[in-house]
Amino acid sequence: MTQAIEDLIKTYPDLEVCRQDLEESCAILKNSIRSKGKLLICGNGGSAGDSEHIVGELMKGFISKRPLPEEMRQRFRDAFPEEGDFLADHLQGAIPAISLVSHSALITAFINDVTAETVYAQQVYGYGQETDTLLAISTSGNSANVVRAVQVAKVLGLATIGLTGRKGGKLLDLCDVTIRVPRELTHHIQELHLPVYHALCIALEDEFFGSPKPKNAAESRLQQKNKIRNGLYS
Repeated sequence: MTQAIEDLIKTYPDLEVCRQDLEESCAILKNSIRSKGKLLICGNGGSAGDSEHIVGELMKGFISKRPLPEEMRQRFRDAFPEEGDFLADHLQGAIPAISLVSHSALITAFINDVTAETVYAQQVYGYGQETDTLLAISTSGNSANVVRAVQVAKVLGLATIGLTGRKGGKLLDLCDVTIRVPRELTHHIQELHLPVYHALCIALEDEFFGSPKPKNAAESRLQQKNKIRNGLYS
């Protein structure tokens, strides 16, 4: 059992139907990062914003501060005796993640020269390694450019996770795991996507960096619930 998922479902009980898929997604992501892989993320519109948001939570401290280990700090001191401590003090542990929606020059050139339908697929082809995971976000599960990205990921041997609404669309059968939040209207689906991916980010951070330990488990759960409700995970 992943504590972040348990706390998520306690806060949003209707996500109980997603429990198995959430746990499997956590396992896939942990295995990928443990194997020196990275997370690639894509989506359109609000889901593009979510892609950026997830990278922001993973590539720097989220709940934990993630200070550099002493061995790495010493490497900076050895390389730059006068500035090593500054560098080490102002860097944080990172979980490698790339938003495929961010590269405007590449995206616009590819859409103009080739086709919009494979704009994410091209990036998966260029970045993707077998240890990586692709997180494909689509409220309908049918977004053509997201589906194409998953198809390329599967050919290259990446793990694939879909994040959709209730029906799942094409991603349901295409992805290794598809988290289908129990909503059907786009904005309602997006409202549940945020706490879902926050929980996944928390689970990864706790796995690789540990999380701050409050006085007891009950206090930990209460703090997390309050932060999710108040939108403080940003």
